[in-house]
Amino acid sequence: MGIRRAAQAFAAIVRVSKTRLSIFPLPGVILFPGLQLPLHIFEPRYRELVGSALARDRRIAMIQPQESIEDAPLFTVGCVGKIEDVEASDDGRYNIVLTGEARFRLLRELDVVTPFRQIEAELLEEPEREALSFAERASFEREARRFADAQGYAIDWDSVAQLDDVALINGVSQIAPFDPAAKQGLLEAPDIKERCEMLVQLMEFYGHGDPDEGRVTLH
Repeated sequence: MGIRRAAQAFAAIVRVSKTRLSIFPLPGVILFPGLQLPLHIFEPRYRELVGSALARDRRIAMIQPQESIEDAPLFTVGCVGKIEDVEASDDGRYNIVLTGEARFRLLRELDVVTPFRQIEAELLEEPEREALSFAERASFEREARRFADAQGYAIDWDSVAQLDDVALINGVSQIAPFDPAAKQGLLEAPDIKERCEMLVQLMEFYGHGDPDEGRVTLH
């Protein structure tokens, strides 16, 4: 399934509520509900972002910028994470672990005086009781093994087999070395079946990527 088709299908997901979010725009990094993301925070504006979040509700919204430039336009979908673990250094840096809570759709960026960006967004409801068919799971694991072998990754496949479908597909989507546009397409996929299909497509077309760049792309 292509990225554009996934984005169109994503629009059908139920919208839950509007909220104001402080964002950490980081290219090539996505977060899914229920998964964790470790981050090292060193820029002054994002140290202030973390400090503000710790003083309020411990929540930070992860969203990708469309370009790796200052104040770049944002993609339209991200994920809110809650700071579960935090370690502050003497020089003001933080090591934190975010746990994904809910995906959101960007409505508008707000005019703020804080050094970090803030947005108005609507939180999105996740599909319930998602699962792959036996054939879909088998096809994915087969392609994942090929992809891991090509990348030289050492994988504990016995542990992988114990993961439920949602944890497996979202986990691979979050950590796989795809380019930002591909990762965004995975985040915007409306359900596990379509995300799985996109992952298989990306892994199958790995040969179209530039190995020296360390990211996989369909382009």
